[in-house]
Amino acid sequence: MSALSVRQVRRRYLVLHGLRWLPTGLMVPVMILLMQERGLTLSQIGLVTVAQGLVVLALELPTGGLADALGRRPVLVVAWLVNLVSLGLFAVADSFALFFVVWALQGVFRALDSGPMEAWYVDATLAADPDARYEPGLGHAGTVVGVAMGAGALLGGGLVALGPVGSVSALTVPVLVAIALQAVALVALLVLLAEVGPGRGVGALRASVAEAPRMVGQAFGLLRRSRVLLALVCVELFWGFGMVTFESLLPVRLAEVVGDPDRAASLLGPASSAAWLAGAAGAALTPLLLRWLGAAPSAALLRIVQGATIVGMGLLAGPVGVLVAYLACYTVHGASNPLHMGLLHRQVDGPYRTSVISLNSMMAQPGFALGAVGLTMLADAASVSAAMLVGAVVLALAAPLYLPAWRAGRRVPASGASSGGDGPVDGPRGGPADPRSDDGVTPTSAGVRGT
Repeated sequence: MSALSVRQVRRRYLVLHGLRWLPTGLMVPVMILLMQERGLTLSQIGLVTVAQGLVVLALELPTGGLADALGRRPVLVVAWLVNLVSLGLFAVADSFALFFVVWALQGVFRALDSGPMEAWYVDATLAADPDARYEPGLGHAGTVVGVAMGAGALLGGGLVALGPVGSVSALTVPVLVAIALQAVALVALLVLLAEVGPGRGVGALRASVAEAPRMVGQAFGLLRRSRVLLALVCVELFWGFGMVTFESLLPVRLAEVVGDPDRAASLLGPASSAAWLAGAAGAALTPLLLRWLGAAPSAALLRIVQGATIVGMGLLAGPVGVLVAYLACYTVHGASNPLHMGLLHRQVDGPYRTSVISLNSMMAQPGFALGAVGLTMLADAASVSAAMLVGAVVLALAAPLYLPAWRAGRRVPASGASSGGDGPVDGPRGGPADPRSDDGVTPTSAGVRGT
């Protein structure tokens, strides 16, 4: 990794990030419709998609620990191979059982894929220059994701509009293109992602599998020892709950104000593409926010602003008002995510980075599940607007959880130690924590940069 410059690391990271999300964007317009075309009912589609969530919840932390122990490159290669297989099976699946397998494989892919590339980017950047700022690169990655998803969705819709190709249905064509793009992405990953791994071979694999549970345990240990890290991870619980408003309730709300579900669906297609581009624009604002307020204050403010945009979706009259609030919500989301992840990375040393990212990601799962049950029940009992308002308040309540990171960033300790669990913690024998000790917290990581 050290052979690459900071600029080279960032360029490779952004290219691979775009290639990873472009096939996903292609699938967005056709995923549900293709399963319906192959004979599945909406209730069956809901059941098969549950497979992904269950697998992700089960494997998120173990695979994060495996990536920390074995290396990020081999785990990503396996993840992208699994995605290639799942896309190939999706292209030919024609039964409930086969689609269930497709979504289970997608769960394996997402669990393996969650964290390793971002962890590689941060570690490779710091290996090239220990004083380098990696938050702007995380912001640029958000921009790349938005552009790739938006472009992929538009391309997928355009391919469907062109009609069938021979015996291949119009809805299947984007899937075949996504398969080809995923193969290209896999080759690019093998060429561009250079990593000095902990070890190779069958022996290294066995040792890494055995080591993975310890890495996960150490990741949980970090939460017990650092109030900053615990607060940052808990932000995801509130965010996952609030996410139900703009992912699940928005289509229902739009149908209410339009008065026609079919017209609402036609509006939501291009609006979704525009939302991803809005998120990309928001992510591009990350460097400006870092200079203006700093990472922690900006992240806290954006959680409140995002709650306000959800209030707009719930209260504004007419489709224009609802969709403008929807786009504003995604713009804020695009700006807040790089800030949050940058603060998270500052609390974690390299050996445990992927495990903590996976833990952070996993926290959104129970939050979303609680929101999906509670907010939909409230929508049935009262109204969709009332449910969206509750979701907005819960999401905004995460803002104070950035205070520990802000306080830690304001302190400039005279030594490598700090009190109260907001910075470096004591090592396993009570001595000062080493930068690469089992505590996984670097002496200078507690909010030094970006606040």
